[in-house]
Amino acid sequence: MRKPAIMVQATGSNAGKSTLVAGLCRAFTRRGLAVRPFKPQNMSNNAAATPDGGEIGRAQALQAMAAGIEPSVHMNPVLLKPESETGAQIIVQGKRWGTLVAREFGARKGELLPFVLESFARLEAEADLVIVEGAGSPAETNLRAGDIANMGFACAAGVPVILLGDIDRGGVIASLVGTHAVLEEAERAMIRAFAINKFRGDAALFAAGSTEIARRTGWPALGILPFFSEAARLPAEDALDLARPGTTGVRRMKIAVPVIQRIANFDDLDPLGQEEDVELVLIRPGEALPGDAALVILPGSKSTIGDLAFFREQGWDIDLAAHIRRGGHVLGLCGGFQMLGKAISDPQGIEGPAGSVAGLGLLDIETVLTPDKITRPIVACHLSSGAMVSAYEIHLGRSDGPDCARALFRLDGRDEGATSADGRVSGTYLHGLFTEDAFRRAWLAGFGVTAQNSYRAGIEDVLDRLADHCEAHLDLDAMLAIARSRQS
Repeated sequence: MRKPAIMVQATGSNAGKSTLVAGLCRAFTRRGLAVRPFKPQNMSNNAAATPDGGEIGRAQALQAMAAGIEPSVHMNPVLLKPESETGAQIIVQGKRWGTLVAREFGARKGELLPFVLESFARLEAEADLVIVEGAGSPAETNLRAGDIANMGFACAAGVPVILLGDIDRGGVIASLVGTHAVLEEAERAMIRAFAINKFRGDAALFAAGSTEIARRTGWPALGILPFFSEAARLPAEDALDLARPGTTGVRRMKIAVPVIQRIANFDDLDPLGQEEDVELVLIRPGEALPGDAALVILPGSKSTIGDLAFFREQGWDIDLAAHIRRGGHVLGLCGGFQMLGKAISDPQGIEGPAGSVAGLGLLDIETVLTPDKITRPIVACHLSSGAMVSAYEIHLGRSDGPDCARALFRLDGRDEGATSADGRVSGTYLHGLFTEDAFRRAWLAGFGVTAQNSYRAGIEDVLDRLADHCEAHLDLDAMLAIARSRQS
C-alpha cells in the first residue's frame, strides 16, 4: 500500500529546499506523524555517518534530527562527493560504489534508480509521511535522461510535487512559469502547488504575483515564506554557505581556517563560529593566514593530495610555518590531519596517479591511502580533559608514527590522533567534535576562552522555530492533503 508522500522541488539550486524539508519534518512530527526525510540523489562533500554504517548528505541527517529519528543510509541512497572539477565518488546506500566523471555518471545514473526506489520503499513502510527533497531544478532539460533526482523519481514513485521559487534571487515569476513551460506534460501533472521562499518585506505586496503564477501554470499557491535568518545557525551542506555570519561582539580568540578546494565536513566549524568569544575567519584563496590567529584549523578534504598541492600554491604552508614560530597552535581534522604529516602515500592511485607526496612535516606521522573506507559514528574520551565525545569517522587511509604516542582520544580500546612533541600541533580523524559542549569548553579553555553556547540545544530550538515559521506561512493542511492524494 502506498503511503502519503510529497516532494519539494525548486526552480534552482540553493533555493532553501533542505531547510524547508527540515522545517516540515519537525512540523508534521509535532502533529504526531511518523515522518521520514528522503533525497534520492545529493551532491555534497559534507556528509554524516549513520548508525547503519554508511554515509549520507548532512542535510538528510539534520532532517532526521528534525523528525526525531536516527539517520539511515536509505534517506539519501545516492550521494555524489566531488573529487575534481569533473569527477565524483559515488556513494550508493551508504557505501562507495565507484568514481565516475560527469559524462560517465550521466550515462549510468539510470542504473541507480532501483537502489533509489528500494530505499524509498523501506522508508515508506515505516512512515506515516515521507517528505522528499529534489536536487537542483527539474527545468534542466539537458539532464532529464535517466533522471533520478527530480521528476524521474517523482514519476517513477508516483510522488506529488510542490515547486519552490526563490524570490530573493529575483525573477521568481519567470522561474516558476518558465519551469512549467519546459516540463513534459506528465511532469507538469506531478506538480500540485507552488510556494515562494525567502521573501523580504510585506508579503501582501506579492499577492498579484502569486495570482499571476497560478493563472499561467494552473498550480495553486501554498503560501509565501518570509526569509528565515536563523537558518544560518543550522549545519550547512553546501560550500556556498561557508560565508554564513557568526555571532557578533568582542572576540577573545581568532581561529583561521584556510578554505581548500575540496573542503569536506566543514560543519565541524559551526559550533566554534557560534561562540561569542571566538572569531572564526575563513581564509579564501589569494589571502594570507592572519598573523594574529591563536589557532589554525586545517579542515577535512575530499581530495587530500590535491588540496595539499592547492594549500602550497596559496603560500599557506609558509604562513603556517610562521604561525608556529610565533607560538600559534594548529589542529588538523581528517584530511587536514593527513596533510600535517611527513608523507602521504597513495599506492593504488585512489586520488589520482599512484605515488607519494611530502606532507607539511608538522607531525611525525605518515599516511597511506587505502580503498577500505571507514564510516561510522563513535563515542570517544578526550584524554586530557576526560570529556566524552559523540563524533564520527568518514575517511580513507591510515596514519601512524611517533606522534601518535601522544593521542588526543581513546575509543574502542585504542588511542586516536596525534600531537607534536611541543604540544602545539595536533590532528584527528574524528568529525563533529565541537558539537559536544563539554569537549568544546575544555578545548577552548586551553586558549583562555570560556565557551558559553549550548550547540545541540540551539539547533533543536532553531528547528522548532523553523517549524513554527512553516506553520505560520504555509498551508500545511493542504500540503498533507496533497501527500495523502497519492493513496487514491
